[in-house]
Amino acid sequence: MSILQRRRSKFEQFALGLSSLDSFVPFTKVGRAIARVAALFTVFGTALGQAAPSQADVPRSLLAPSLSEAIQITTAVAEAVSQVSGVEPKFCSHRLVLAIDKIIENPRFETAQWGIVVEPIAEPTVLYQHNRDRALIPASNTKLLTTAAAINLISDRVPEIPVSLHQRLIEVNRHSNNSEADALLRHIGGQHRVNQELMRLGLRPESYIQVDGSGLSRSNRIPPSTLIALLKTMERHREGVVFYNSLPIAGVNGTLRNRFQNTRLHGKLHGKTGTLRGVRALSGYLDNADYGTIAFSILVNQPGQSGQVLNQAIDQIVLRTAQVNRCNSDS
Repeated sequence: MSILQRRRSKFEQFALGLSSLDSFVPFTKVGRAIARVAALFTVFGTALGQAAPSQADVPRSLLAPSLSEAIQITTAVAEAVSQVSGVEPKFCSHRLVLAIDKIIENPRFETAQWGIVVEPIAEPTVLYQHNRDRALIPASNTKLLTTAAAINLISDRVPEIPVSLHQRLIEVNRHSNNSEADALLRHIGGQHRVNQELMRLGLRPESYIQVDGSGLSRSNRIPPSTLIALLKTMERHREGVVFYNSLPIAGVNGTLRNRFQNTRLHGKLHGKTGTLRGVRALSGYLDNADYGTIAFSILVNQPGQSGQVLNQAIDQIVLRTAQVNRCNSDS
């Protein structure tokens, strides 16, 4: 009996022994995982055993798996082990880039204009960016400019943000009340006042165009980089918690109450939606196990496309972002 045949016989006996356990004892996760690993070696050994009667006559290329076969075997083993331990495989940032690219490069989005930026709050790291400085129609993400300016203005005038403003901000951001947003803009002094306040927050007025408080106008233009800068600045603002708490919570309330339910982001994402015909947006903060709070801004303009399709793509991007891990290869 050749060496390969003896190896094959041992692996087959091992696999058969494991499978027979099922008729005597409960088949645990560990048992199932080991059986799958053993089965891989059994199949591999069988394939080699059928290739030639002896090792001496087998070309070297047939004595070891090809690169693609080796990768498949390694991946299968890793997945089996991870299922036993209950730990998902690492989803490193380079995989996040590939995953998001795959979503936005789908043929159905051939005519779409995407603007995306994903950055952790606590470090100068860019996890993903695509057209970060392209000014797009933001729909109700315009409300973020209005509310941030109002908070910055009022916080300088009074020692504490009044409850009435808290309630008004919730109405504007969480429930996306357009008339309240336009009224708030007029109340604080119009677009000129917004520009002044946002300049004090470090934003450049020339980086965006705002013509109303609500975002109903298609003349509004904001790049995702400006929204990210705003989100990061407001996270550090002394009244930042007021801004944060005014945003809808995924799967819980406001315009996000029906999104991300029963996912890892249920209750762990605060974000502002944006909705116009052919326009969808979502910008805000999400919790990530490795990176802490991540600021993200996703804008897409595609006339004629279903709003449901656009929202589903945005949600896939955000869910992928929540999954990303810090890996040694990322540095």
